Amino acid sequence: MVKSARIASACRPVLRGAVAATMLAMVSCGLIPERVEKPAAATVTAQTVGTWKAGRTVSMPDSLAADFTQLQPSLRGQVGLAIMPVGGNRITVFGDWTTGIAWSTIKVPLAIAALRHDPEGAMPDAEAAITVSDNDAADALWNSLGDGLEAAQAVQQVLDEAGDAVTGVAGPRTRLDYEAFGATEWSLTDQVRFASRLPCLPQTETVTRLMGEITPDQGWGLGMLEGAEFKGGWGPDDETGIYTVRQFGLLPSRSGLVAVALAAQADSGTFGDATALLDSLAALLGRHVDELRGGKCPA
Repeated sequence: MVKSARIASACRPVLRGAVAATMLAMVSCGLIPERVEKPAAATVTAQTVGTWKAGRTVSMPDSLAADFTQLQPSLRGQVGLAIMPVGGNRITVFGDWTTGIAWSTIKVPLAIAALRHDPEGAMPDAEAAITVSDNDAADALWNSLGDGLEAAQAVQQVLDEAGDAVTGVAGPRTRLDYEAFGATEWSLTDQVRFASRLPCLPQTETVTRLMGEITPDQGWGLGMLEGAEFKGGWGPDDETGIYTVRQFGLLPSRSGLVAVALAAQADSGTFGDATALLDSLAALLGRHVDELRGGKCPA
């Protein structure tokens, strides 16, 4: 399941379109860490969609849970990993990183919204925004959706569609930052939930295909796994300059598609060390992905 090639890339500036009169300029792709209780040995935290309460501890496949329990102490930094079957209702969370800024991972719902609005006209910018994480292209997609409020509403609609469409629980989980879309706070659990609904939403096929064509220089983490469709985001904290890196996407398993979201912040604070942490998590998934319960979209 693991590809041989991996290259880390440098971070480039992100620029946004205008909301009302002004938008913020941002560095492409980063996170703000927050700690949660670490799981006990050979267990992980799980949530059932629809309860939205603190997760309870459940047993997972012994090899996966035991391997993560052994791996985590050797990781020099904070990591988070969430998995969920496509079309399923249970999220399983590993690690101690829980939430942070979306950065360039928000380009996925943005590209979906823009392609729905103008399938042919938005295609070149959607391809650039997803496959090479081009920020000027993302800015053009945003502007193609109308003024700032119209653009924000279009992207928010995509996020909302993946929120509670299956359970019927009212209310979206992720609120788009209307002043700087890259600054949207996107928790690991909300992001993996979005990924689990992504292939089931209307008019998303083009974007998921592009997520399978990510440039090799961004092929760390999930990019090491055969058949992965994913998007990354990374950048430094405004105050400390410490890099955090995140990805989310879809992995094929024997029982169907598995949605995955992962994030890392290295103790050293560097981009390269953070991507190396994601490589370690991806290698773990590559060894055990066929043990995980996958799924498919509801009929």
